[in-house]
Amino acid sequence: MNLELDVQYAIDDEALASRLPDETAIETWVCTALADRKPAAQLVVRIVDEDEGRELNETYRGRKKGPTNVLSFPFETPELLDPPLLGDIVICAPVVEREAREQNKAVQAHWAHLVIHGVLHLIGYDHEEENEAVIMERTERTIMDRLGFPDPYAGEDSAAPDLDEPPSESGGGVKAASARTRA
Repeated sequence: MNLELDVQYAIDDEALASRLPDETAIETWVCTALADRKPAAQLVVRIVDEDEGRELNETYRGRKKGPTNVLSFPFETPELLDPPLLGDIVICAPVVEREAREQNKAVQAHWAHLVIHGVLHLIGYDHEEENEAVIMERTERTIMDRLGFPDPYAGEDSAAPDLDEPPSESGGGVKAASARTRA
């Protein structure tokens, strides 16, 4: 895979920063999410604190106050860019840790899930409609399993009819990328 990945750590809290996944882990998760889907890509993964997460969520999603776990900003790339720029993923570190604790999930597994979730949004997956959610969740489960992590939706009311439709390639705009954690 030809991947140009820019991982940005925008965390001032040193204790929190010391617990964040390293670039190698993030790259592994991104590459696994893109495997067999995109042979080449550029993207940014930005890890932020609650203030930046809140500001971005309220500005670009506009319907929810406070930070969310992950936001995806797809980019409609001109054909000139090689590899194509998929967009940016923003993950709010304090929310990730809090959700992992509240949902009794391993923090590293939750990080992997949210990176994968954000990447899938960048390449057209969504979960606004039930059939889209089923396809996206099935894809997330498969990728997490490949990485040796547990099912991120285990124990949830996730209906999974047999749908194997690929996602539509829709770029532009912010994806309502908050992973369906249904805590």
